[in-house]
Amino acid sequence: MELREIAFALPPGFRFHSNDHELVCHYLSKKVSNQERTMVEIDLHIQEPWELPDAGKLGADEWYFFSFGDRKYATGSRTNRATKSGYWKATGKDREVSDPATGAAVGMRKTLVFYRGRAPNGAKTNWVMHELKLEMPRSPSKEDWVLCRVFEKRKGERDQARESAFLY
Repeated sequence: MELREIAFALPPGFRFHSNDHELVCHYLSKKVSNQERTMVEIDLHIQEPWELPDAGKLGADEWYFFSFGDRKYATGSRTNRATKSGYWKATGKDREVSDPATGAAVGMRKTLVFYRGRAPNGAKTNWVMHELKLEMPRSPSKEDWVLCRVFEKRKGERDQARESAFLY
């Protein structure tokens, strides 16, 4: 059963709202060990955020999916995050995802924003992605799998966040 089918089967009022620890430990670690089959796989390098398939969509405005990191250069470690019409740009510091019981690091969360056009002259959009990665992959051949949460910030949310930043 796919994640979207599970979400439709939930009673009214219940929804998929996993935290970063649950996403890393329950979904991503199982994907790396070939046990996870509920989320779809998407190639981010050919997929524009506004064209994401409904199979990964949960609720009105959130997508969850697995993606395999494409390398920008064959011998390098930089990830290629370019699409046909733009690119995903990392913003802020990577956040550690910890196990609440032990405090041990289990993964990392990177926040990216989608820009239309080509760097460095791209135009920022409201599309945001949280890319979750295992801290220590159990299988070296699958170390590039990431779990992505994509959503589009509404204009009001962005303006409200900006205003609250000026209050302090």
